Amino acid sequence: MSADSLLRTPDDPTVTTTDLYRWLEDVSGDDALAWVRARNDEAHSALGGDDLATTEVALREVLDSDDRIPDVSRIGDHLYNFWRDAEHERGLWRRTTLESYRTASPRWETVLDLDELATTEGESWVWHGASVLRPTPEQLAAGEPWRRALVDLSPGGSDADVTREFDLVDKRFVPVADGGFSRPLAKGGLAWADEDTVYVFTDFGPGTTTPSGYPRIVKLWRRGTPLEDAAVVYEGTDEDMYITGRRSRTPGFERDVVRRSIAFYRSETYLVRAVGTPAQELERVDVPHSAEVGFHREWLLVELREDWTVAGRTYPGGSLLATPVDAFLAGSRDLTVLFAPTPATSLVGATWTRHHLVVNVLDDVKNAVHVLTPPDLTAGDDPADAWLRSELPVGGELLTVGVRAVSPVDSDDVWVTSSGYLSPSTLALATVVGPEGDPADPEPLKAAPAFFDATGMVAEQHFATSDDGTRVPYFVVGREDLVRPAGPAEHGAAPTLLYAYGGFEIPLLPGYSGTAGRAWLARGGVHVVANIRGGGEYGPRWHQAALRQNRHRAYEDLAAVARDLVARGITRPEHLGVQGGSNGGLLAGNMLTQYPELFGAVVIQVPLLDMQRYSHLLAGASWVAEYGDPDVAEDWEFLRTFSPYHLFDADREYPPVLFTTSTKDDRVHPGHARKMAARMLAAGKDVTYYENIEGGHGGAANNAQAAHMSALAWTFLRRWLA
Repeated sequence: MSADSLLRTPDDPTVTTTDLYRWLEDVSGDDALAWVRARNDEAHSALGGDDLATTEVALREVLDSDDRIPDVSRIGDHLYNFWRDAEHERGLWRRTTLESYRTASPRWETVLDLDELATTEGESWVWHGASVLRPTPEQLAAGEPWRRALVDLSPGGSDADVTREFDLVDKRFVPVADGGFSRPLAKGGLAWADEDTVYVFTDFGPGTTTPSGYPRIVKLWRRGTPLEDAAVVYEGTDEDMYITGRRSRTPGFERDVVRRSIAFYRSETYLVRAVGTPAQELERVDVPHSAEVGFHREWLLVELREDWTVAGRTYPGGSLLATPVDAFLAGSRDLTVLFAPTPATSLVGATWTRHHLVVNVLDDVKNAVHVLTPPDLTAGDDPADAWLRSELPVGGELLTVGVRAVSPVDSDDVWVTSSGYLSPSTLALATVVGPEGDPADPEPLKAAPAFFDATGMVAEQHFATSDDGTRVPYFVVGREDLVRPAGPAEHGAAPTLLYAYGGFEIPLLPGYSGTAGRAWLARGGVHVVANIRGGGEYGPRWHQAALRQNRHRAYEDLAAVARDLVARGITRPEHLGVQGGSNGGLLAGNMLTQYPELFGAVVIQVPLLDMQRYSHLLAGASWVAEYGDPDVAEDWEFLRTFSPYHLFDADREYPPVLFTTSTKDDRVHPGHARKMAARMLAAGKDVTYYENIEGGHGGAANNAQAAHMSALAWTFLRRWLA
């Protein structure tokens, strides 16, 4: 018996037992897939019928609706969009003009039809995005078009993908025989350096990937040469997480940049001079490993995750700092604080326009958007001069506002999106001005329709108190009579779904969901989103409070919210469900195993569950910074306390549970869900299991699959909670 087939028990880690379900980790093995097909048939038998079919149709109408807002990016004179609907399941990459986009029915030109490509090539291609090479100023002055693109395509939705060069004028892939770039299937990518050169970071063969399966080496690849002849720019260590390279092509501020991801939340950034030549030199940007850096023209931005003491001053974690690039590289540490967190505020994002920096801040998980204008160094301003502050006239109560530059190289325009739990999404175009200007109201471009009747519904924010006294915010959405029960007779009447994530510094913000509205809110359900520790709602400190040995705080926070919902009279445990995916699947798994008495049903999607094995499965090694290393005895001591696969007790009562995952998920191994479901089924527990054959970590490769997977979950929840 091999050592890795043993399962350490949670009460005494020195005691081992055989892991009877290890064979289910064989992703495409015949026996494992036969087990999956049998469980899928059982799921359809248990949940199938009119309710499932009606729900699936309703969700598909939302996902395929022509009235959705087409998300666009400006490339030259065109706006590009990737679009899926009932007729185009794989999707269209298409383009139009701004003038046409302003109309009710834009005229779209198809650039690439993925359904047609999938049929021609016999591959279930899933769109992973595209990057386009900006022409040089001389080329633009001569009227040359934006022509060269790198398109990423995944078979079935896996993280592993291919990259192919695409001609935007001829609307075709550039054949390899004609010098076109083409990267074979692997985790990695290509990035433009110039029209005849790309950075390539991929699997170059044995020993060239990290333990997580990501690229360990970045090279410079010249057109017309074999990939194996590409010149090494940087090579990471055997223990790194990911290595990438790119070139910033802002005219007059061209920079070659290599990023070394050591682990989550730890990285190094290098500027490369004379890249790809014998005189090549790399200079590390001297900031803490936990900091993120970004460049814009003359400026370097530094976003801190931890306190940084430099030049006699301490800057708190969560701050955003700025300094001229050249001065910093020359040794200056004169840093301007653009944002410093408070107990209630955090930085959620920042985007450069040509002359301004737009900063998006959360205040108790509510948006505020500010415009910062730096000193003009090209006009002789002193770098120490204050950055001028003004406001962008956007926002609203319990609305999430997103701001994204249209083109930071040559425009001060921004796309502004807004969305709330009961407010359908809108898209506007705004021009950012400094305090000396007169800001115009954003120009409305698109508004999504209401996909459900929200009459009589309310959205509120509340706070629960966790075990250690921490105030944990959460949002409640539903009919007013359910969210605000009038008296004891109405208390606990509402079927309620509690959703959270609680990891990787990712915040959960208000947003409109036509699918949740139709399948849950409009049918008398209450939806709750909890902003537990581990997320990014209050910046790095909120995330770091639930890392590794402190992971239990995330689970205690969610349990506190569950109890608060009952205390407010909104629901009772038999009517309360919990749902989570990925890291949120680990969260839901711990709600199932540690707090089963709080819930009437549990939905666990694409989850981590076996925390003894996770770091040996697919990309799991990259998350050791988040959870800990199970191969280190001291780490296993705390990891075993939140490993649902080990915490399961066959003699304990559990609420009904639905597991969903994807065979094509090459990020979080489907074996987690398979093994947990098998173990619970063997103990006679109420388990429903469904595994989609495609979809990758997102669980679905097209709208039809997404509608089906979502309908299964909503049908399951209504069956047990209503």
